[in-house]
Amino acid sequence: MNFYVIELILLVSVIFGGLVVSYLKATNKNQYIKLALAFSGGFLLAVIFQHLLPELYGAHQGHLHEAHTTLPVFEVGVFILLGFLVQLVLEYFSGGIEHGHVHVHKGQKMPWPLFISLSVHSVIEGIPLGNMLQMGMVDNVLIPYNGSFFWGIVLHQIPVSIALMTLLLATNIKRQQAWLILLAFGLMTPLGVVLGLGITTQQLGIDVNVILAIVVGMFLHISTTIIFETSENHKFNLLKLISIVVGVLLALWLF
Repeated sequence: MNFYVIELILLVSVIFGGLVVSYLKATNKNQYIKLALAFSGGFLLAVIFQHLLPELYGAHQGHLHEAHTTLPVFEVGVFILLGFLVQLVLEYFSGGIEHGHVHVHKGQKMPWPLFISLSVHSVIEGIPLGNMLQMGMVDNVLIPYNGSFFWGIVLHQIPVSIALMTLLLATNIKRQQAWLILLAFGLMTPLGVVLGLGITTQQLGIDVNVILAIVVGMFLHISTTIIFETSENHKFNLLKLISIVVGVLLALWLF
C-alpha cells in the first residue's frame, strides 16, 4: 500500500463507524459493537507484544533502528510508562471514549474537551506510523511489520468512531455538523502520519523511538482496559473472551 491508500483507509475507517451509527442505528452499547471493541483490544495487545515491544527493546533489528540510535532499556520503560500516564490524562477529558465509554445525554452541548483529547491521541498514534512508512518504503510497498501497527490503528478507530458519532448525534448540534466534526476527527491520524514523515533524528533531533514508546504505553492502557473490563454484573463475558482471543490469533497469524 502506498501513502495515499494508507491515508484513505484511515479516514474511511472513521467514516464507516459514523455510517454504522447514522444508518444502522447502532450505538456503542450494542453487543456487537462491544465485541468488535474487544476484538480490536486483543489485536492491539498482540501487535504490542509481537512487534512493537521487541522493536523498542532491540529484540530484532527493525527499520527504525537502522536509521536511529536504539534507546537504552531503562529509557524505553520510562517512555512507555509516560505514554501510559499520558493516556490517563487524555481520558480524564475524553471520558474513556478510546475504549468505548461514552455517557450520552440527549440535547447536551458539544463536549469540545473530549474532541480535542481524542484528536491529540489520534495525531500522536499517527506519528510513528508515518516514520515507519518513511523508513520502510520500498518501491511504494509498506512492509508487513509496519502493516501490523497500521491495521491495529484501523481496527481500533472503527469502534472509537462509533462511540464518538453516538455522542455527536445526541448533542444539540445538527446532523451535518456532527458529520463535519467526525470527518475532522478522521483526519487527525492521517495528519499524524504526515507529521511522522517529516520527523527524523537528524533533522529535528527527535528520536522517533521515544514517540513510538509513548504510543505503546497509550495502547497498553487502552487494550488492557478493554480486555480486563467486566460487564455490569462483574462477570467476564464468554463472547468477549472469544472476541479477544480471535483478535490476538488473527494478529499473530497475519503478521
